[in-house]
Amino acid sequence: MKKQTIYNLLFLFLTITISAQQTPAAKQTTDYSIEGATAHLGNGEVIENSLIMFSNGKLEFVGSALVKIARMGTIINANGKHIYPGFIIANSSLGLGEIDAVRATVDDNEVGGMIPHVKSLIAYNAESKVVESVRPNGVLIGQITPRGGVISGTSSIVQFDAWNWEDAAVKVNDGIHLNWPQSFSEGRAWRGEEAGTKPNKEYLKEVEKIALFMRNGKNYLNTSKSPKNLPYEALEDLFNGSQNLYVHANGIKEITDAVNFSKEMGIPKLVIVNGNNAYKIADLLVENNIPVIIERAHRLPNNEDDDYDLPYKTAKLLTEKGVIVAIGMEGNMERMNSRNLPFYAGTCAAYGLNKEDALKLITSNPAKILGIDSFTGTLEVGKDATLFISEGDALDMRTNKLTDAFIQGRKISLETHQTELWQRYDKKYSSQE
Repeated sequence: MKKQTIYNLLFLFLTITISAQQTPAAKQTTDYSIEGATAHLGNGEVIENSLIMFSNGKLEFVGSALVKIARMGTIINANGKHIYPGFIIANSSLGLGEIDAVRATVDDNEVGGMIPHVKSLIAYNAESKVVESVRPNGVLIGQITPRGGVISGTSSIVQFDAWNWEDAAVKVNDGIHLNWPQSFSEGRAWRGEEAGTKPNKEYLKEVEKIALFMRNGKNYLNTSKSPKNLPYEALEDLFNGSQNLYVHANGIKEITDAVNFSKEMGIPKLVIVNGNNAYKIADLLVENNIPVIIERAHRLPNNEDDDYDLPYKTAKLLTEKGVIVAIGMEGNMERMNSRNLPFYAGTCAAYGLNKEDALKLITSNPAKILGIDSFTGTLEVGKDATLFISEGDALDMRTNKLTDAFIQGRKISLETHQTELWQRYDKKYSSQE
């Protein structure tokens, strides 16, 4: 009986594993020419009746279809449709967890408080059904970010059509993530604490602990590096400017202190993550060339005295001040909500941001922030052919219906476990009519 149970469990595991992911597309061998669509380049420019041609994974021509030039390879007639660069999701834990309620399937938080040497990439599951589900909405690239602790670890950038994490990686170890202490805390009544907001008496000590770790790391890197210390060695690219320091902070004081901290420590590249009150000190951010990865728009305001629509218009408030803004995903149900990335940008457009500027929140802006803008994020000659065709406006959930999608020129499948179920039950009920 026990043996039969083991066989049944093994069969179930193999069935789930085999059906977990569409087979990744092979390297591009067929050239493509897409003509007639409205091309949204991701940099604010729009080309009506466009012609997009690509070969060997790279864009060879981006311009008007009226130009007399020989078409390459397979021609796709996209009249009346729209072309976009593949959407980029920043500050995401996609692929690091499958079922939030089942702890064994979640690997986004490692043990330890200061662990910059822990790399999220090696825990990334390219066969995740959740990852697969974001592609039909045009989300093709993501920053895979660790969670938890004070210094959570190091993130990497992946594309969402791969056999494993090694195939998926497009930029390895782009930055280290630091959860800045809160200067105020909420009393937790269930622990017998007084309800309401109160100053965090340990704030300065917590900040000093981070500063001490960074100073010790810097001293270690400037000496003989003996005995070997992996957490300190992981800071080297942070100090030489090869990596970003992503500081997750919300309050004015916290963000200001983080900016001053990065200057004091000699860390060249700082990015504020979440930054709910960043718009109040936008001038400071612009002065120091610091971008912001905001939280997704579909949520409640963090404070009771905030405008009800603050999450919807935060991108506009920052953008009009000159801050480079991208949309991140941190928060409850973040992995499941990742598919809605384009619609968060659409909400930002509905609340004052120009439509093409809203598109930048998930294309060129995250590419710049993450340091991958040299090869992706916009439709420009020489960049990767990572793009998709939609029947309508990709920022509107009513019209974002993809017909084709390409990652590095590879024509990828848009089938998922969800589309398979939809087709299955659609046939069931349509046959009963």
